[in-house]
Amino acid sequence: MAEILSRRTSLKVKQAEEGDHLESATAYIAPPDRHLLVNGDGTLSLTKSELVHFVRPSADLLFESVAASFKGRAIAVVLSGTGSDGSMGVQAIKKMGGTVIAQDENSSEYFGMPQAAAQTGSADFVLPLEEIAPALVTLIIKGDVE
Repeated sequence: MAEILSRRTSLKVKQAEEGDHLESATAYIAPPDRHLLVNGDGTLSLTKSELVHFVRPSADLLFESVAASFKGRAIAVVLSGTGSDGSMGVQAIKKMGGTVIAQDENSSEYFGMPQAAAQTGSADFVLPLEEIAPALVTLIIKGDVE
């Protein structure tokens, strides 16, 4: 997955490894069958704990760990996918003062995950796919996210 995504972005894309330190301009992909967690010290942890919403890796666990680690600086983006994974995690992001973006229905191949996130009332923005990256840049550069 990391190799495929790296063809579509100028960011460095890598499969996360236990103990990796977060680096700017890098996208981390959870390895198959492992939950990816972000620790307060900026390192990554991988776990094979129980399935969450019948899935592993779980967006909920990832978002909850990001919320705990980065509080109001956290940004969650929920893209096309089936099911409701991520809906609890976006609530954690919002509760800690972070920002939540969900992909809109028209640009989603599968609207389950973005819809579930939006229905929590925690989404600050519901955007077409092509508007998400510019929104992230605006949030980060303009300092709307502390």
